Amino acid sequence: MPDKQLRILNNGRTLDVTSLEPRLKHPTIFEWFAALQPGESFIIKNDHDPKPLYYQMLGELGPVFTWNYSEQGPTQWQVSIGKNKTDELTVGEIAAKDFRKAQVMKEKGIDFCCGGKKSLHQAATEANITPGDLEKAFQEAEKKDNTPTQNFDLWDADFLADYIYNQHHKYFYKNADLISELTAKVRDHHGKNHPELIKLAELVETLFADLEQHFNKEEKVLFPYIKDLTRLEKENIPLAKRINISEGPLTVMHLEHELAGDMLKSICNVTHDYKIPEGACNSFRLLYNMLEDLESDLHQHIHLENNILFPKAIELEKRAVRPNVY
Repeated sequence: MPDKQLRILNNGRTLDVTSLEPRLKHPTIFEWFAALQPGESFIIKNDHDPKPLYYQMLGELGPVFTWNYSEQGPTQWQVSIGKNKTDELTVGEIAAKDFRKAQVMKEKGIDFCCGGKKSLHQAATEANITPGDLEKAFQEAEKKDNTPTQNFDLWDADFLADYIYNQHHKYFYKNADLISELTAKVRDHHGKNHPELIKLAELVETLFADLEQHFNKEEKVLFPYIKDLTRLEKENIPLAKRINISEGPLTVMHLEHELAGDMLKSICNVTHDYKIPEGACNSFRLLYNMLEDLESDLHQHIHLENNILFPKAIELEKRAVRPNVY
């Protein structure tokens, strides 16, 4: 079917994915998306969360689409998939290019780390902010000094990977044991009067276990590969073997970042935005202060990876020269 005819059929319409053969589901969705014009969208309906499709589109197409749930289970999921306007940056790209605007989005409650692939309009709508108000805030921010302590977007990927390890991984390793001990101590002493502490302890334990596994994969596999890509390009040496990071490793990293972001939101909700109860002991106060600092550190950590390091790595791998094979 010609693209023009397909576009007329799919723009604004619903594709019931459950009616398609499994092998045709994703190719059909990609075909529908390819036929969209910038600013257009369609809806897919499925009997399970189509999140794997999201990461496949992100890996193969990049941040050129919007993804909005209108229904999320338990038996049916509906997602509106739209094509960004060609001149529209994602919130992650905006944050990476201008730290002043990143600070504005942080103050407005716009998630530019785990949610960095969303368009600005989409993210503002979800945060109940009008694009006009956000643009005014950006204009005010632009009047401020544009000399950040670190301009991460200008750093080489290998240097940035080392920075993330030394600044953020080590921060977690230094503080994780104390936070875990404080969580258990405060739960045991105050759980009777503050039952939310029981849930908090479960969330902290799960988050920390997940982060340890996540950091290990980055330190043993992903970061060394990124550093090798950087070195090979600088020395003009062919890459012997690609691992196609956009199709596998980075999809996993993005998913794990999103799960960590969800747990951080749950911790924030359980602690009522880290509001320290009246009459709380010093351990209680220290725990909530450390958890709030951890959240801030992880948000910056995820932002640096999702919006700066990973895109740099993808471009490095694309530019890598394959040796001739006969």
